[in-house]
Amino acid sequence: MTLPSQATTPEAGSGPSPAAVAGAGGSPMVGRSPAQLMWRRFRRDRTGVTSAFIVAFYFLVAILAPVISMVYGKDPYTTYGQNQPGLLNDYGYPILPNGGVSGDFWFGLEPGLGRDVFMQLVYGIRTSLSIAIVVTIITTVIGVVMGIWSGYVGGKTDYVIGRIIDTLLAFPSQLFLIVFLPVVEAAVVSPEEETPVWLRYVSICVVLTVLGWATISRLLRAQVLSLREREFIEAAKVTGASPFRIIFKELLPNLWTPIIIQSTLALPLYVGAEAGLGFLGVGMTEPTPDWGRMFLVGSNVYHQDITYLIFPGVSMVIFVVAFNLLGDSLRDAFDPKTRR
Repeated sequence: MTLPSQATTPEAGSGPSPAAVAGAGGSPMVGRSPAQLMWRRFRRDRTGVTSAFIVAFYFLVAILAPVISMVYGKDPYTTYGQNQPGLLNDYGYPILPNGGVSGDFWFGLEPGLGRDVFMQLVYGIRTSLSIAIVVTIITTVIGVVMGIWSGYVGGKTDYVIGRIIDTLLAFPSQLFLIVFLPVVEAAVVSPEEETPVWLRYVSICVVLTVLGWATISRLLRAQVLSLREREFIEAAKVTGASPFRIIFKELLPNLWTPIIIQSTLALPLYVGAEAGLGFLGVGMTEPTPDWGRMFLVGSNVYHQDITYLIFPGVSMVIFVVAFNLLGDSLRDAFDPKTRR
């Protein structure tokens, strides 16, 4: 009589070996989480990896701006051209060719004031990125809260929030920024006083946030409207789960992909918006280095010194293109069905 243990135990050589079960490569088959699969797809995207390195380099430059200034031996505020004779001519333009580029001034000198262009650019990156990061974080938080709340609750709440979003999206953002920033500052600072740098910084962040959260909120509202009718949401309601638990345990984990992608694509837009305000004269005030004000100065002197305009222009183009490509790569990594 055959024992049950003998009947169920395969003979030597009769069943598949562990190596055969493991696969053709001979390595054990290991399950991967969605995050691991996303990271694996992203690493295979050369464009995305290259863009990530470029973006990381810009962030590193912004963070280490004081260290770069100390090593370089110059700062963005000193008027070297006016303090040292032989650097600027009588019209305020650099005497040396190519905007005064030399071993002492790597990117040349600013026409008129004679400040170091390299340090102006480094600290300008710091200013623009800090504003863009603050605005992106705040708009993402507000947009996530309002979008999920509107889509899940529905009814009158959804109607009111929807009309607010429609109103904000109808505003011409650049024109609104130009008009509203002086109004905000006039309510705090008297006309005789000079606008503090911190107030201009806060004003730009507030106005960009007010106009920016509506886009991600509308996107998440549409996602929640489709998710709240799914079976797993209905099952959670049947089991007596509270709305708080449904939102944070069921809905939010399924919304991380659009949230991350939308935030990644929004940050370079805020960098461009901040630079646009500086170019129009309502951005950061002097003497704070700013990308947009460098464009403003460059647009006035490019006939005599085209070099000054090249450095901030090329830097911003590289950053915006790299960040947009990074956003596209993250979208493809999170959702490979969107890959063309």
